[in-house]
Amino acid sequence: MTGPRNSADPLHGITLEHIVTELVAHFGWPDLGRRVDIRCFNSDPTVASSLKFLRRTPWARAKVEGLYLFMLRERARQERG
Repeated sequence: MTGPRNSADPLHGITLEHIVTELVAHFGWPDLGRRVDIRCFNSDPTVASSLKFLRRTPWARAKVEGLYLFMLRERARQERG
């Protein structure tokens, strides 16, 4: 099988930096910090500091990835109708 989506994983090929950047663009830092209550989103947030924390904290990364998937589902739902 060939093509961009060879994996069943919906996050396959998507970088953590892309995920964080998209979430910040969609929600903004304040709302993102409320949705995923971690210091790197609430205290002087930057993409770089968030990536450093998320790369070494599996539970936080899982929450962020889950929120990203939720955001994608909501966007798709809005586009449909």
